[in-house]
Amino acid sequence: MAYDQLPHMETFAQAAESNSFTAAARALGLTQAAVSQRISSLEQTLGVSLFRRKGGRVLLTEAGRRLYPFAQRILLLHGEARQQVTRHKKPQAGELHLAASSIPGEHLLPTFLSAFRQRYPHIQVQATVTDTLAVLKQVEQGQVHLGLVGGRRNSQHLEFRPFACDKLMVVVPSGHVLGRHKQISARQLFRLPLILREPGSGSRWCLEDALGQAGRSVRDLRITLELGSNEAIKEAILRGLGASVLSTHAVKKELQSGELHSLRVTDIPLKRDMFLVWDRRRVLPIPARLFLDFLQPCPGAALGS
Repeated sequence: MAYDQLPHMETFAQAAESNSFTAAARALGLTQAAVSQRISSLEQTLGVSLFRRKGGRVLLTEAGRRLYPFAQRILLLHGEARQQVTRHKKPQAGELHLAASSIPGEHLLPTFLSAFRQRYPHIQVQATVTDTLAVLKQVEQGQVHLGLVGGRRNSQHLEFRPFACDKLMVVVPSGHVLGRHKQISARQLFRLPLILREPGSGSRWCLEDALGQAGRSVRDLRITLELGSNEAIKEAILRGLGASVLSTHAVKKELQSGELHSLRVTDIPLKRDMFLVWDRRRVLPIPARLFLDFLQPCPGAALGS
């Protein structure tokens, strides 16, 4: 392949990573027509189609997926050559789009992003916080590069990798009749009036899964209220509207201040892994791959997809 194809290879890689000719044009400072022309020229040179259009986005064909690793190696070698000749190291830059469910998004992600920014100050990060179901939808639709969630679902397109561990506890007001206990049985849990997160949240998924493993279901619980945020649930608990099952991350401050009290359920394992998730149909841009490498699995997390 001729050296004058290098800009075309860079354009191909950018379009593959952003799943959009428009976004690639914006990132490279080109017009969309120029991007389309470069991709067309590269396809003519290779004699294969590299992209297919779907839902307003472009996805790699099988030939495009085979080409992408070579494109990255070519561009990496080109950058290393320039660095050796000029003695000037170009910092890693670009955009990273993340979506996170409430627990990893509110309690873990700020710390991660602070450390990540110190290592890669030129990478611009945009992150949104919503529930787990919405995060998975954004990942599948290509709206974000990576998701951070408190549960996983079977999907032929999504890849999951654990990065942190979490425990769920039964939470009651400090003056509750169970306030002097450290643990309760499942039988006691089923008698408590409960305030739970909405279906689709990671903590709700974890509770449903744990109950299923114990041969029970949420229908065995006395659910008096469902709320869409951990903060709303904590306020409802403090007002005496019921108990709840929440992540220890969500109630850390209230437990330390003595406002709330937590109890372990002896015969239901309320623990979970938190996962990084991405769509295996799409190639991850360099900032996303750097974030994956940066966020290593916790020692107790269960590996696998």
